[in-house]
Amino acid sequence: MKYMLLVCGDDTNDASGMAPVEPWVEELGDRGVRQHGHRLALPADAVTVRVRGGEVLRTDGPFAETKEYVAGFDILECDSLEEAIEAAAKHPVATIGAMEVRPFWEDEDAEGEIRRLDAELTDAARAGDVERVVACYARDAEVVESGRHRRGVEALRKAWEAMGPVTREVLEFRVHVDESIAFGHALIRTDGNLLRVTTGYRNVGPRWLIVHEHVTEATS
Repeated sequence: MKYMLLVCGDDTNDASGMAPVEPWVEELGDRGVRQHGHRLALPADAVTVRVRGGEVLRTDGPFAETKEYVAGFDILECDSLEEAIEAAAKHPVATIGAMEVRPFWEDEDAEGEIRRLDAELTDAARAGDVERVVACYARDAEVVESGRHRRGVEALRKAWEAMGPVTREVLEFRVHVDESIAFGHALIRTDGNLLRVTTGYRNVGPRWLIVHEHVTEATS
């Protein structure tokens, strides 16, 4: 399960004696617990935005004046909340500030959505439905196949229009999903050819789309 770790600094405490963060990042990264994260600029560089009566109100600075502020974030993959708390307690900033550990909202099935997208691509290719095919790709998608490089859905549309219906059979399909990007590795048989396809996906809000596709002939 994924957890968001909000790293909260305290500008009233002396951080000069704090241990460096890099060993914590490396240790959790090597264990596969820390997925990614980043430091944030200081609260003075923040901009707070409100909309009232249709008017956009902008205020330079943080949302609230407080000694504690969010200094960075980390995304953890842990088996339990207790494991996430243990990881948070080892963060050096915990000695001078605070760690907020919060589970991700778990009502989404990102891997399932990507697998359904791939099934839609297969059905559309078999039917020769070019519009359904290109609807699986982002507008700026790039496809590299047999030395040919196509960029954008218009180039893809022309290529599929020239091909017509294609027999596409997915023999293997592995997916790794992050919060907004994912990667797929597939073994596909198409019109008698055995291909290895590496695909990059991006979450564009209501759905996932293909942003990059690299196709090579499979070798034993």
